[in-house]
Order: sequence, then C-alpha cells, then structure tokens
Amino acid sequence: MMRHRSAIWACYLALLTACAHEEQAPASYPDTGRRPSAARPAPARAVSAAAYVATAGSIDLFVVRSSELALQRSSSARTREFATQEIAAHKGMAGQLSFAGRRLNLLPSATLQPRYQALLDRLAAAPNFDATYRQEQLQVHREALTLHSNYASAGRSPTLRPVAAAAVPIIQRHLRLIGYLY
Repeated sequence: MMRHRSAIWACYLALLTACAHEEQAPASYPDTGRRPSAARPAPARAVSAAAYVATAGSIDLFVVRSSELALQRSSSARTREFATQEIAAHKGMAGQLSFAGRRLNLLPSATLQPRYQALLDRLAAAPNFDATYRQEQLQVHREALTLHSNYASAGRSPTLRPVAAAAVPIIQRHLRLIGYLY
C-alpha cells in the first residue's frame, strides 16, 4: 500500500512540475515591447471546493475545445500556434485538477457549464473567427486567473490550493501570449 501511495505522489509531483514549467514564446511572436494588461485578481473570496473544481474544469474544457476549433478555422499561423500551446497546457491543468479532485471525490464534469457552452457556440458561429477567439480567450483567461488566484490564497482545501497556485503563472503567461495574436 505504501508503494502505491508513493507512486501516486510521484505522478502528482510530475504533473505539477510538467505543467508549471515556463513556456517559451514561439519565435513567430515578436517582442514588440507591448504587453497586454493582465487583469488583476479580485480580492480573495472563498468558494467551495466543489465550485472551484466545477468552474476550473469547465474553463479548461472550454479552452481546449475552442482551441481545437481554432486549429480548424483560424487563418492565422500565430493563432494556430497559440491554440496548440493552449490545448497542451489546459489538458495538463485539467489532469492536475482531476487528480487532486479524486482525492476529494470531486471530479470535473465532461460537459461545459452553460456560460462556457454559450461562448463556444458564439465562437463556432463567428464570422470573424480569429478576433472572436482572441476576445474569448482573453475574457476566459482573466476569469481563470481570478478563480485560481483566489482559491490559491483563500481556498479551504489543502489538496486543491497547490493546484490553483500552480495554475496562476501558467495563466499569466497565456494572458501575455494572447497579446501577440495580433
């Protein structure tokens, strides 16, 4: 039994390490000196562990699905490159969330919350796909930053707080990369 727990902890730490690494800006993103303003997280507000897992899971699922759509519909190489990074990063974050959630008997849903489903539907029907994709990614990543920052500082679950804390620098990096899409 101890060997099994050690293996689980080793996998958990490997997931945290893999997803918390600093992503490199792709060569096709010029350093213009211009940085998008990252939304400052709202003052910490405690949400339940169940609400955190449900919302964070839905955000990850939205980002993955919208980015898969971007790979099919975007006319911009930068947008497709960004979408590829988003898929990998948010699948990793979803894996961390799922792993930690299992310990609390809280698993993220395999369906989007209505709010994120509406955003995905809007994106799928958008006549100017790239602009809508960028706008929605910016909006959702700002929401994610607030959610994860607040949970990292005020969340009640010691199991989920490290997951939230590991997500914050990844999301901050994504917010900076969104500014390179245009």
